[in-house]
Amino acid sequence: MKKICFSLALCLGVLTLSGCFSSSRSDVTVHESTSISKGQELTDLQKALKEGAVTEREYETVRAILLKRPY
Repeated sequence: MKKICFSLALCLGVLTLSGCFSSSRSDVTVHESTSISKGQELTDLQKALKEGAVTEREYETVRAILLKRPY
């Protein structure tokens, strides 16, 4: 009985893992991208500061980086 249970568990495990290592691949193609404006990023950063998600120092550091970006 133990042999049958072990064999069944082994077969089930092999079948389960075989799906993880399948030779078929799923290719993903991105057709569009989203962009967030600098203004939106600054607004989100300000909101994060107001809600306590970032410190004043983190806010100033990230704000300076955002403002230096050309886009």
